[in-house]
Amino acid sequence: MKPVRRRLTSFYAGILFTLVAYAVPTTRCLALAPWVTLQGGHYLVKRANDGDSFHVSVQGKEYIFRLYFVDAPETTNEFRDRVEEQANYFGVTVDQVLKLGELAKVYTREKLSGPFLVRTCWEDAMGRSRMQRFYAFVQTNNGDLGEQLVESGLARIHGASAKPEALTSAASELQKLERLERKAKQERVGGWGANEGRMLARPQHPESEKSVDPFNKFFHPQSFPPTTAPAPSASSGQVPSSRLLTPEEKLDVNTASQAELENIAGIGPVIAQRIIAARPFKSADDLRKVKGIGDKKYLKIRPSFN
Repeated sequence: MKPVRRRLTSFYAGILFTLVAYAVPTTRCLALAPWVTLQGGHYLVKRANDGDSFHVSVQGKEYIFRLYFVDAPETTNEFRDRVEEQANYFGVTVDQVLKLGELAKVYTREKLSGPFLVRTCWEDAMGRSRMQRFYAFVQTNNGDLGEQLVESGLARIHGASAKPEALTSAASELQKLERLERKAKQERVGGWGANEGRMLARPQHPESEKSVDPFNKFFHPQSFPPTTAPAPSASSGQVPSSRLLTPEEKLDVNTASQAELENIAGIGPVIAQRIIAARPFKSADDLRKVKGIGDKKYLKIRPSFN
């Protein structure tokens, strides 16, 4: 029996070596993949979403993305140690940090209600979901989402969470986040103002609300413009009226999910359900025939469809 046992041990050891040898490079290869820009994405409403991790649909395919460099508070007490760590960071109670997490979740959803860009090199962000999660930078219509969360006191800096490949000036981004966090502390906004009843307060003259894409600074720091154009109002949550959606950003009226439809300003759950029930459409022009869509609403939502 000993020779057989020895052969079995060698056999399983060989399997283990093979699994390790092939599993370890997988994440590394993903991290070294070329950076891609995903346009026309739509925020998907999911229970597991929070301020820094969320589901997105791009051209009918679903992804989970996790923001680089920042960590928004948890929304549940499932991981007690992590929640307590976040509470200590902001100097608040566990109940307060959970409330802060809910605010961050709502903030991100509002920011992603309009068009946004996702930049990723497919670096594995782990996570509890069966679906693989990837690290990413997300550019809203008026700035970098991670920067906006930190400046609003809705996330902490978490630079050790991942190291983006090929970003030579990542250190400068962390320095910027530190500056934005100091500003949030001084203004007592978000978590930094929780003990003074200012958790709902937002930053004055937000530096992170810029129309220029900060992602360019990573690759071309020497050419990044020192000044930027005035940002649209942060409270609007909508794309400036002068900005036209590209064909890639527009929805197909016959295939858009209910969540994607509801993300369009002017379409709520009821109208979204009626649109789905009325399919198929010859074209989006037929949206006029849907009950509840009058001329005014039609003119408002029509530009969102091909």
